Amino acid sequence: MHMYISRKLERLLAGSKKSILLLGPRQTGKSTLIRRLKPELTLNLADEETFVSFLKDPGLLRRRIGSSKYIFIDEIQRIPSLLNTAQALIDEDKTKRFYLTGSSARKLKRGKANLLPGRVLVHRLGPLSPSEIGKNFNLERALSVGLLPEPYLNKNEKDSEKLLRSYAITYLKEEIQAEALTRNLEGFSRFFEIAASRNGDFIDFSKFASQASIERTSAQRYFEILCDTLIVEPVVPFTKSARRRLIQHPKYYFFDVGVLNGALGNFLPSLDRKGPLFETLFLQCVLSELSGRDQDYRVSVYRTEAGAEVDFIFEIGKRIVAVEVKATRNIGTKDLRGLRSFREFFGKSRERIIAYLGEYPQHFEDDVMALPFLDAIRAVSGAF
Repeated sequence: MHMYISRKLERLLAGSKKSILLLGPRQTGKSTLIRRLKPELTLNLADEETFVSFLKDPGLLRRRIGSSKYIFIDEIQRIPSLLNTAQALIDEDKTKRFYLTGSSARKLKRGKANLLPGRVLVHRLGPLSPSEIGKNFNLERALSVGLLPEPYLNKNEKDSEKLLRSYAITYLKEEIQAEALTRNLEGFSRFFEIAASRNGDFIDFSKFASQASIERTSAQRYFEILCDTLIVEPVVPFTKSARRRLIQHPKYYFFDVGVLNGALGNFLPSLDRKGPLFETLFLQCVLSELSGRDQDYRVSVYRTEAGAEVDFIFEIGKRIVAVEVKATRNIGTKDLRGLRSFREFFGKSRERIIAYLGEYPQHFEDDVMALPFLDAIRAVSGAF
């Protein structure tokens, strides 16, 4: 049994006076976190018997709750209408608190679940963040098995890899097939593999469709499913001004390096793979830090038709931070090209950072800082 790492969101949720909907991909630790809040009643819709009984009897929730004040419903996306019932019960009795978890925003939206009123606050839980792991954070291990709690904390390498290899299969079976998100499971499975192999690229639906032998419209729909089930994070083009025409295709990244490696069947962060893995890990760590503090953010990519590019533009509150991610120990002036272009395009002095594999900070012209991995995450997210 691996150790438990306290999550940043736990303290935030424990102090909340509102009901909570906690969204996050499978195995990020949503159920574990909610159980630590000590709910009086737990209803797990992943359990088939529980699922079928609630599906057959819409009034069952009201009868099961009775006088319970703190109610945990796991996998709420399996019966989205229960969210509406929960909101009605909250209106009737302001002392009731619902803790709801789900791994698919898609099913909730499609199920006409009402997420708008302020009765239920939506939070997001990602993989572990560096500040949660603390001094035991190991970059090489994170690049191999990612930061989902069980694979990262498991001392047995083979167990970790086995868990991650089976992640895609479980996802396809329990998330896609069981929830009937698409009828063409074979086509979706091929698309999933191609999406993993092109992680970190600008998406090209025509090319993806051709490679997966599916229609272009299917490729677009399947990509939406990957986004809605929180498996990939789309990174849209940065647009503040029309002064320079920017290429409009979004980039995308898998939510966890370990899940990506498991889908590809390769856990070795070799030289040819280290660049894209380092980039993916940087993004997932920053987003986990921001989500853990319930911080709103927008992440985009800057790219001009002339080919100048900055990996990530983070908009956090009033801050705009441009970050170039380089899996190298040596930074030269050529690595500043994209950040210079961004400054010219944006016309204002903003924070500009290079995240790299070196061990100490370096100052470059125009106030550009090259920072080691953890320092760069700290600088962008304000965590630690």
